[in-house]
Amino acid sequence: MIDLSHTENQINCVTNFQDLVTTPFHEEMNAICWKRNLIGDFSEIIKKVEVNGNIATLDQEQLIELQLSEQGQLARKILLNDLNVLKSHGADPTLNVIKNYERDDVFPFFPTDVYSFHVDRSTIPVDTFLCTYYGESSDILPNSQATQKILVPEIRDELKKLYQGSEEGFESFLTEYFFDLHYLAKPKANPINLGVGHLWKLATDYPKSKVLPCIHRAPNEKIGQNRLLLIC
Repeated sequence: MIDLSHTENQINCVTNFQDLVTTPFHEEMNAICWKRNLIGDFSEIIKKVEVNGNIATLDQEQLIELQLSEQGQLARKILLNDLNVLKSHGADPTLNVIKNYERDDVFPFFPTDVYSFHVDRSTIPVDTFLCTYYGESSDILPNSQATQKILVPEIRDELKKLYQGSEEGFESFLTEYFFDLHYLAKPKANPINLGVGHLWKLATDYPKSKVLPCIHRAPNEKIGQNRLLLIC
């Protein structure tokens, strides 16, 4: 179940792929969810994929070649369909089996990994699509419940110490190293979990966008339980 009790008009739910890709973002709404109850055994697919590092990418040919049970085949059919409809839409989806993402410890006071609340940026109008088929799922956060980290005085002071350059170049430094993309949840904020099986479209930060970008983060994975994630 998706808890939509604190969305502040942020989320719009649809019932099919066509509405997902054609419904525009507007005003506070910067996340659209195609709610689905998927059938099939997605965990079987994960078990068939060897993950040598932290993440293994599963392409369509590899997916088709997997020897699966009837329930695994049902799951594969859904994955192939999602990949194909997104490609037909012009997106470039990637299917990943994830143990965990790399943690960023370069700047201990300011991690910039995907476990931090952040927004995606693009130079062209484009949306982020994602679906968790198995394992822990991502969170999003209403923009009104977040503060851009670079605006927090204590963090800003630490960033200036790190920068050590002229005042006029500071803002460019923040953008160049993606510090401006990260956010802190305000006290009593209510993150919204995206759930399993639902295909989401999230607004990104790009020039002349009419809505605020959707703030989101990757979940902390459970030890011994890999995630199956489609993202583009």
